[in-house]
Amino acid sequence: MTTDSPNADSRDVLAEIERLAREKVGWSGRLERSMRLVEDLQLDSIRNLTLAIEIENHFRIAIGQEDEGDLETVGDLVDLVQRELDAVGPEP
Repeated sequence: MTTDSPNADSRDVLAEIERLAREKVGWSGRLERSMRLVEDLQLDSIRNLTLAIEIENHFRIAIGQEDEGDLETVGDLVDLVQRELDAVGPEP
């Protein structure tokens, strides 16, 4: 589902997710689109939920339960956030 060449907007989304992962769930490395959320980031259910809530609050989007099953990699998460932001449109 992820793309190989992210655009500027998705790079900004990735940078914000990386910042949130550092601040809220203690991630200390660099995030790459190909990284798996559970295996590579070692997100247990609590840390996964914490990150999801922080992403929802920061970007002012909702991550639905129907979307959670499709999220395997950081790139999947970036793409989902970008789609949600595109659907909402720019802030006034």
